[in-house]
Amino acid sequence: QVQLVESGGGLVQAGGSLRLSCAASGRTFNINAMGWFRQAPDKERDFVTSITWSDGSTSYADSVKGRFTISRDNAKNMVYLQMNSLKPEDTAVYYCAVRVLGVRGYKYWGPGTQVTVSS
Repeated sequence: QVQLVESGGGLVQAGGSLRLSCAASGRTFNINAMGWFRQAPDKERDFVTSITWSDGSTSYADSVKGRFTISRDNAKNMVYLQMNSLKPEDTAVYYCAVRVLGVRGYKYWGPGTQVTVSS
C-alpha cells in the first residue's frame, strides 16, 4: 500500500500564496497519478488538480485554473501544489491522493491539511 502525508497548510490573507507538499511512501513503484482534492465545511470533496506520473500531464478544476499549479518529483515520490492569488472560497481541507496502475479511481488518501484564507 501507499501512505501519504500532506504539509504546508496554514493561514493566509486573500491574494497570498501557499505551497502544499505531499510525500508518498510504501509501494510507490506503481503510482499512475497523484492529485489534490479539497473539502470545505459541510460540503462534498471536490477535485482540484492531478498529474500523471509518467508524462506529467495535468488537469485543473475551472475554479483554480490560472492560480494553482501542480508539479511532481518522481525521484522523491513527491507532489506539490503551488497556490497563488488565494481567495476566501479556497478555504478547505486539502487532501493528496494516489492512483495506482491496474486500479480505477484514487485508492490512497492522505489525512489532509487545512488551508484558511482570510478576507
